[in-house]
Amino acid sequence: MKRIFVTIAITALFSANIFAANIVAKTEDGTAGVSYTVINKFNTDFVRAQNVSWKVNSNFQKATFTLDGEKMSAFYNLQGEYMGLTQNVQFKALPTKAKKEIGQKYEGYFVQEVIKLDADDDTTVYFVDLKKDNDEFLVRVTPSANVYFFQQVKK
Repeated sequence: MKRIFVTIAITALFSANIFAANIVAKTEDGTAGVSYTVINKFNTDFVRAQNVSWKVNSNFQKATFTLDGEKMSAFYNLQGEYMGLTQNVQFKALPTKAKKEIGQKYEGYFVQEVIKLDADDDTTVYFVDLKKDNDEFLVRVTPSANVYFFQQVKK
């Protein structure tokens, strides 16, 4: 009888943990739901994060926060898996080869913003927002410093 009781108790404990992983927590403003799994992972990975705000859409859960004075965003998929971390950086953070190629290929364009993406597979990719008159688009800088057109920015 003790064995049956212990088995039932252990099963109930595991069931509660699985159920809790799918529960959604409301953010302070009550507008977006974030899974407890993601909140726990985020709090473990970014212990010193401050001013955390969450956004959830049909593709990911995003935490925007400040860490050591730098504004960053951490992305998690809907299953709670970490996808990557973004932060704004200066143009000079790009590899020399990429800066040179951007200067030659996109002469006359001005850099509006540079976003660094540290992906979950330990690769670093940059997205550079370039603008000239009414033309604005993003280029992607690969880990090997190659530059490719990424997407047109909506006008």
